[in-house]
Amino acid sequence: MSVYPAKPPNTKCATPGCWCRDRVARYPSDLTDAQWAVLRPHAEQVMAELRRAAGRPMVHELRAVLDAVFYVVRNGIEWRALPVDFPPWQAVYGFFQRWSQRGLPRRLVDRLRGRLRVRARRDAQPSAAIMDSQSVKAAETVGAGSRGFDAGKKINGRKRHVAVDVEGFLLAVVVTAANVGDRAGAKLLVIALLNICTRLKLIWADSGYDGTPLTGWIRSVADAALQVIKRTELHAFRVVPRGWVVERSFGWLLRYRRLVRDYERHTEHHEAMVYWATVLLMTRRLARRGSDPPVIQRWGQPRSTASEPDPAPA
Repeated sequence: MSVYPAKPPNTKCATPGCWCRDRVARYPSDLTDAQWAVLRPHAEQVMAELRRAAGRPMVHELRAVLDAVFYVVRNGIEWRALPVDFPPWQAVYGFFQRWSQRGLPRRLVDRLRGRLRVRARRDAQPSAAIMDSQSVKAAETVGAGSRGFDAGKKINGRKRHVAVDVEGFLLAVVVTAANVGDRAGAKLLVIALLNICTRLKLIWADSGYDGTPLTGWIRSVADAALQVIKRTELHAFRVVPRGWVVERSFGWLLRYRRLVRDYERHTEHHEAMVYWATVLLMTRRLARRGSDPPVIQRWGQPRSTASEPDPAPA
């Protein structure tokens, strides 16, 4: 039995039983008006690219569909459990799948990250990155062909290889089986970074990426230097320089329950979930600080003005 009423009152959507054009924001994951004002021009620009592709155009309200995707990412529910005031789950999942196949969530992240970096008095295009990996347990929906056992973390599942900028904003993510080593995952991650960062000159990483072969490979392929930051004391807590930035980014992602455990049948869908969580995180930050002055650095050397080049890696 369908949970969608056969004759909803005063609906404006062309799909029978859909309330997407009449719904009111009521969940914590829903976009506020200020957040929608930030995200709407970027989402509509990306949707214009989607409309030029072959296939049936979307008839549902874009904001309602985005709220439905954010509801799944933030609360970790399955697609079939979407509340009835969202568009039908088949339409929302189809929207999510098409965007994932064409890499459009990543383009949305790139646009929002550029705005955040400019607001922080940095170049929109970063020249430095920090990379690390995180293993997550996989549910029974993850097939044996895309999962593995991480002997170091004692986790059976998948591994997220993530690169962030110096502010902690996501640059690229690659999902592999958990038994894939950090050095092998780093090569896939660097290849993904080359499609995003044209100014990349420096990459920081922990001791798991140490080794002359990887350093030489990154130098030859990306023309960038790999700087390995090692712990100075093994049995004492010390904040690892630059490493804490990516660890904080992992903490941001783990606020979204869909990312705490891997339920995706395809690795590209897991990557899309990471990008969607980042879109919501960046949108909220832009809306919250829309009227705030640019951030002033509280440590180290003062950042240069817009008219002066920044000598430090961005």
